[in-house]
Amino acid sequence: MPSAPTFPGVYVREEPSGVRTITGVSSSVTAFLGRAGRGPVDTPVTVDNFGEYERTFGPLSADIPLGYAVRAFFLNGGGRAVVVRLYTAPSGSDGRAGLTVGGLRLAAVDPGAWGNSLEASVDRDDLTADVAERFGVPLGDLFNLTVTGQGTTERFANVTVTDGPRRVDRVLAQQSRLVRTAGTLPADNPAAAPSTSDTPPSKTKAARAASAAATPARGSGGADSAKLDTAAFLGNQAAKTGLYALDRTDLFNLLCIPPDTIAGDVPADTYQAAMAYCAGRRAVLLVDPPADWDPLTDAADVLAKFTGPDARNAALYYPRLVQADPLRGGALGTFVASGAVAGVIARTDAQRGIWKAPAGVDATVGGVSGLAVGLTDGENGRLNPLGVNCLRTFPGSGVVVWGARTLRGSDQLADEYKYLPVRRLALHIEESLSRGCQWAVFEPNDEPLWSQLRLNVGVFLHELFRQGAFAGRSPRDAYFVKCDRETTTPAHVDAGIVNVVVGFAPLKPAEFVVLTIRQIAGQLEA
Repeated sequence: MPSAPTFPGVYVREEPSGVRTITGVSSSVTAFLGRAGRGPVDTPVTVDNFGEYERTFGPLSADIPLGYAVRAFFLNGGGRAVVVRLYTAPSGSDGRAGLTVGGLRLAAVDPGAWGNSLEASVDRDDLTADVAERFGVPLGDLFNLTVTGQGTTERFANVTVTDGPRRVDRVLAQQSRLVRTAGTLPADNPAAAPSTSDTPPSKTKAARAASAAATPARGSGGADSAKLDTAAFLGNQAAKTGLYALDRTDLFNLLCIPPDTIAGDVPADTYQAAMAYCAGRRAVLLVDPPADWDPLTDAADVLAKFTGPDARNAALYYPRLVQADPLRGGALGTFVASGAVAGVIARTDAQRGIWKAPAGVDATVGGVSGLAVGLTDGENGRLNPLGVNCLRTFPGSGVVVWGARTLRGSDQLADEYKYLPVRRLALHIEESLSRGCQWAVFEPNDEPLWSQLRLNVGVFLHELFRQGAFAGRSPRDAYFVKCDRETTTPAHVDAGIVNVVVGFAPLKPAEFVVLTIRQIAGQLEA
């Protein structure tokens, strides 16, 4: 609309409603850290199914628990995983396989013994002058490169070692999933002579060079990761390696750190650092206790390592799972439970909501044959008050998750975030509001802004109430949003601060169901 009407008529203008939709963030994106057979190192990679994991990080390996944990996650209903491959190079090597063909030095794109199966060859088949003219390169400088490995074949036609759009190092960096160039490029074309199919067996030097270039070169020198220790798990925060590689991913809600070997354990200091990191990222760490841990006799030694407010963002599940190992002909093996439990949590979120405790007869663990330790009701009753979530086997239900407490869930602590669903719902609300209220930064700090914040946050919480996330019969009983002159004083306004106070009434799980049964005595007439 013009700043002032200039002619008689009807003027129309649009005004914003003030409603800015706050969308709830994902609640069950699970991050995994550990060794893998191949794949990028210290780089978060999002996968949506186990086939995608195998294409990036390789198939299951008999002594690498990461693949089994990710497989269990998707098998039990997991929807999205973020995988970080950790790698410790052997001394004196970066672990990448190398191969040289016709003077062109190549290296596997990622470290690992998988690169030793790579093969590469060069040729000059089907090269034409018009193609060379189109790329602005002399015909004699063009060649074709073929790389084979991991069940796939990559062919790069019309590449060159001279500067230009088809320079081989640039083409491989953009298109190849198997190799990169290593060192400096050769001065001469790796396939300088004509193709051997067009060259008579004259035994000339050029013909012998072409024949050698056409013969596939095989990779060598690739090595799998050495054993991971605490330093490898944690990495470096400044370089964003190890655990801190997750700084490169936007969001994750659960964190699983399988041990370095099938029968091994994650160092306690690794878990302590990961627990603090999860608290800062509004995520929950799923802890696997030591393989030889007997919580009935020595629970304190492990639980004492998970103390303080950060323990609200961690949950421990005991015991480990027994399941068939496809790499050993279906023989039974013992595996950590965190990946499978993360899948159960994701499935419960999708079916019931984040406010539903991921436990009970519906929280079945699929793909398992049993548990490493069978617990009785009495033993479960001794562990539950300590904050240890038990896995149980019940007739007709199979293996189920039978606990929903955080590591601040000990009865002695009486923590307000004793229960996992309450903590996860609070984290979900925090993250959703933190992202959904970004628009308010630098807005004029007065009543119009406050009323918009009350409206938008209230709409978000009301939708959660309608879905059954809060206790209470009415919205007034279930939640409140306050943003006015009481929460934001003139001193706050001068400091550029606006305070929004949000409260909610959480739903706590019915952990103990008590049935009272009595006989009805015969009624006597008065």
